Amino acid sequence: MASPRIVSLLPSCTEIVCAIGLRSSLVGRSHECDYPPEVANLPVCTRARMDVSAGSASINRQVKEMLENSLSIYQIDVPLLEELQPDFILTQAQCEACAVSLADVESALESSTLIRAKILSSSPARFADLWSEIAGTAQVLGVEDTGRALIKGLKSRVVDVIEKIGPAKRRPSVVCIEWLEPLMAAGNWVPEMVELAGGLNVSGEAGKHSPWMSWEVMTEHDPEFIVAMPCGFDLERTHREMGLLTARPDWATLRAVKRGQVFLTDGNQYFNRPGPRLVDSLEILAEILHPEIFKFGCEGKGWRPWRP
Repeated sequence: MASPRIVSLLPSCTEIVCAIGLRSSLVGRSHECDYPPEVANLPVCTRARMDVSAGSASINRQVKEMLENSLSIYQIDVPLLEELQPDFILTQAQCEACAVSLADVESALESSTLIRAKILSSSPARFADLWSEIAGTAQVLGVEDTGRALIKGLKSRVVDVIEKIGPAKRRPSVVCIEWLEPLMAAGNWVPEMVELAGGLNVSGEAGKHSPWMSWEVMTEHDPEFIVAMPCGFDLERTHREMGLLTARPDWATLRAVKRGQVFLTDGNQYFNRPGPRLVDSLEILAEILHPEIFKFGCEGKGWRPWRP
């Protein structure tokens, strides 16, 4: 059977496709797909209609205005898709603000009579959904055995974390922040990952969309650890935006701040992408919360301590 032609419009899907051995089948990607590095040479089939270089508050305002006016946040290059002639287009149906959506792809295909691709849509909500996402993608693309082997290897790393956490005497309280202005706690798979990594998640609910959080709720929780993982931001950009939190009058009074237990992560590469590197993200959390147990070598690449 001929190798399928695949266009992935979601970074996590791109990573899954490559992890199951089908990198050579990718013929196109989204503007956000950047891992593994070799996908950089693929044709880019999408672009954002907003200024993604703006600050947190401005990005939130742009997204809100576009959604209120029923406008798509992303644009798909239909002529390029017609040229690429994919057999499969991978997208998502979870968040219209984060990436090209299922509705965007369906609309693009309806506008063309030349594209006959099958759409595979991803909608993970919990950590365990990672396994079904990998298995389902591998099955449709005809590499089930490779998918099973990948899942087995990833699960063994998760089990390793769980087993080592077992003897830990205490679980510190943790707030994971997915957006800085307005303030948003991390939901979906992150609360489960905090628990697996030996923490006590105190804001955001597993399997549900990330909730907005008032500063009053943050101070009420007064967590022992604060982990910043803004959606789409790398370590450097997260550091630049931290002033949105540190300028708040009560910032210095929080336990995490006084104890030096505020950490920055590369949310864009890890926590925001429900692909194979969610397991790396779990290891990052474990290393942050229990440095006496875990030394994965993620510091400096996936996370670093916040310093004023």
